[in-house]
Parts: sequence; C-alpha cells; structure tokens
Amino acid sequence: MDADRDQTPEPAPTLRPFASVPDLPPPRPTSPATLGRLVVAVVIASVAAIAATAWAIGTTLAAQTDPATVSAIDIGGWQVLVSDERPPPDLILISLLGMILIALCAIAFEAIAALMSISPRRRYLAYQRATRELAPQGGRARVTVLVPAHNEEYSLPTTLAALAQQTRPPDRVVVVADNCTDRTVAIAHEMGHEAFETVDNRHKKGGALNQALERILPASRPEDVILVMDADTSLGPRFIETAAARLEADPELAAAGGLFYGEPGHGILGQFQRNEYTRYSTQIRQRRGRVFVLTGTATMFRAEALLDVAAARDVFLPGEPGKVYDTAALTEDNELTLALKSLGATMTSPQECYVVTELMPTWRTLWRQRQRWQRGALENLAAYGLTRATLRYWGQQLGIGYGTIALNSALLLMLITFLAVDTWIWFPFWLGVGAVFWIERVATAWKGGWRARLLAAALIPELAYDVFLQVVFISCLWDISTNRTAHWGHVQHGASA
Repeated sequence: MDADRDQTPEPAPTLRPFASVPDLPPPRPTSPATLGRLVVAVVIASVAAIAATAWAIGTTLAAQTDPATVSAIDIGGWQVLVSDERPPPDLILISLLGMILIALCAIAFEAIAALMSISPRRRYLAYQRATRELAPQGGRARVTVLVPAHNEEYSLPTTLAALAQQTRPPDRVVVVADNCTDRTVAIAHEMGHEAFETVDNRHKKGGALNQALERILPASRPEDVILVMDADTSLGPRFIETAAARLEADPELAAAGGLFYGEPGHGILGQFQRNEYTRYSTQIRQRRGRVFVLTGTATMFRAEALLDVAAARDVFLPGEPGKVYDTAALTEDNELTLALKSLGATMTSPQECYVVTELMPTWRTLWRQRQRWQRGALENLAAYGLTRATLRYWGQQLGIGYGTIALNSALLLMLITFLAVDTWIWFPFWLGVGAVFWIERVATAWKGGWRARLLAAALIPELAYDVFLQVVFISCLWDISTNRTAHWGHVQHGASA
C-alpha cells in the first residue's frame, strides 16, 4: 500500500471466545464430496418424484378425454386444419391449483426470509463484540472500496474511472492485486489509489480478499462500510451514494448489493446474457430490492457484518475460523450471502445500485462461468444443509431440475409431432398458452432495448440458450457425483490474450 496509508493498524477488537457462550453446537465435520453427492441425490429424487406425479395425473386424466374434432378453415385461399383438442377440465384445474400452491410457497419463503432477522445467533455475535463501541446514530459511513484484480490491466482503468464519477466519492480505494504479472499495480498507483499485493495466495478471489480484510477490518470503526467490486465492473453513478445512505439509515441492514447489466458487444451470445441479466434485475425490482444473492460484481457490506461472519466460521458457518470468505467455495458471493442470512442479516439491492459488468465472449468461457456458478450453488447447499436460510435456494434448484425435464420434454414432443404428421394442425388452446409465454418473455426483456425485444420475440433462439444452461446444470450434477475437480475460468484481454 502507499506509504501514507501503510501504518500499523489499530489493535483488533476484543472478541469473547465462542466457548464462553452456553448452548453452542459443536462443528460437525463431514466430507464435502459426500455432502455434494447427497445434494445431487436429493435434487434428482425430488425432481423425479414431482415429474412422475405430474405424468401419472396427466396420463390418468388424458384417458378420460373425448376425441377431438378437426375442422377445415379457409383463410385467403389456404385451407387450415384446426383442432378443438384441449386438456381435460380436471387437469386444467389441477394445473391452476399447482400454480397457486407454488405462489403460496413463494410467499412463505418471503415470510421466512423476513423472520430470519430474528435470529438467536445475532445475540451471540453481539455478545462477542460487547466491548466495541456502537455506531453513532445517523453518522456518515466511511466507505472503503476493495477491487480484487488478477491481471486486469485491460479493464481496471474503466472500473477506476467509473469510481471517480460517483456522486459520493469513496473515502479509500484499494486494488487487491492477486498474483499479477501485468501493469495492474502500476495502473492503480497512476490513478491515485492504493495497491495491496497478496502474498502466496493460492485461493483465488476469496483468498485475496481475506488477506486484505485481515489488515483492514481490525482497524475498522462501527460506521465503516466495505464495498467489494470486480475489476471488470463499472458502477452506476449513484451506487455508493445510495448504498451508503441505506446503511446509514438502517442500523439493522448488513449489506446493499447491486443489480447487474451486461456490457455491449459479443454478438448474439452477448445479447443472450444481457437479456438474462435484464430479467433478473426486473425480478429484484418487483421484489422491492429483496435480494437472492449479494452479487460479487459489487456489494457494500457493513464492516461489523463481515466481522460477525469471520467470528462465526467453523461454529455456525462452514469455513476457516477468522476468515470472511470461505475459500473452499467456488462462488464466494453466493456463499457469503448464505453466511449472512444464516446469521439473521438483512440485505437489499436498490435499483439505483446498478453496475455494468463483463460478459463471456465465447460459448466455452460461458460454459466455464456457468459451471462454476451452478456447481458453486449446489456445493454451498451441501455445506449449509436444509435450514431457514437455504430453504428458498433448495426450491430454486428443484425448480431448475423440473424445468429441465419439462422444457426438454415439451421440445422433444413438438419435434416428434412435427416429424410424424403429414398435415399440420393448429390447436387454439395451446396457441393461447404459447402466446402468454411469448408475451412474458418479451415483457421481461423490454427494458433491455430493441435488440433485447427482437431476440425475445424470436423465442426459439432463447429456448436454445435455456437448453444450453440446463445442460450445464446436468453436467454439474454429474461432476459432483463423480467428484471431478472444478476449474476457475478467467477471460484474457488485449495483449495478454
């Protein structure tokens, strides 16, 4: 770090050992591979049971269906065959009840998430730091930005330039240079910021951030906040202002995450990813900022919340004692979200806190990225088990699994039908169902601009992209089951490519 910043840190806060707090459960060491296979087995068994139940109901009721009639309609000299076939009324009713049940489950998950803020673990953690002073009410947060970077000379200038354009400038910016062999450190200094170089780090991004936080957190004050952001990401101009204001106004809020959008370019593959990110951001806005995952692209944390996580490692949470990030996790942002939620922390993602982040330029790099995301999510569930904090995430994995079976079964049935029939027959009922799906795809991508709308309206390309992501999901299940080693992908830019 710079000489004016490189000072001996203040003594670390005195934390009472967990052993002095009664009724704490001992750690339960278990093989990660065994837990991973258990998660795969639970997901597959649950999805298979749901699919078998749906198939049995559909088959039973379909046998009661009266034969459909086919009518010939003349449209502009063309004869079109139209069938009045539709599912039995009982099956339609069961389907509607199923959708209502799913909606009620979603509401229940939201209620459970709200109750997570009433966690007895927060009392234990407050007991841990009983000697620390409290943050002043309404005090101004001191913002430190950490930018972990591994050979990011291509992207870093744009990232740091966006930081300089913030409506509320950060108080301190530290580029965490991890095993860099390019000009990352020099660029940080040239642009007037600190550079912290990791030492013998073999644990990727999480290990680099742990080394920096071990130096920064012991000297933190109660009003301090830490913004962790990727070196290939540009913040929206009001990100720091909005996130810091939320944390200053609400002492119970632990973190404020960002909504991420994709950078321009990369052809149709880039547009697939931009549409995907736009839909996710739309979901978060509809949920009034209630966040699924505190994105690794950019999230502002209360320093006290990170100290809580470090203190709870190997007791309430998996991971090495005293470390903020669990370096065994492939997806450090998802794991840290689960850690904070397991401790009863509350979090938000305001729509003003948006970022523009890097996209994967090739199908191969996208495959590696999504394998890491998906496998990391499954392995995090294996580490945490079934708890109030993870219940929603288990539901998401079951939804992905069932969606994989449903979508591919529907596409296969359509292909078989297309190849088998001599004359095409139109089914108004199913056209109506398809129209609802089509409208939803276009509407949820609308904010992405005209390119996003055109791609969504074409429908078939995005369905193929969805199948690609589902193949990644199946691949992750297989890799976990066979205990294959996971790999971390890194996009090369410019001369380094």
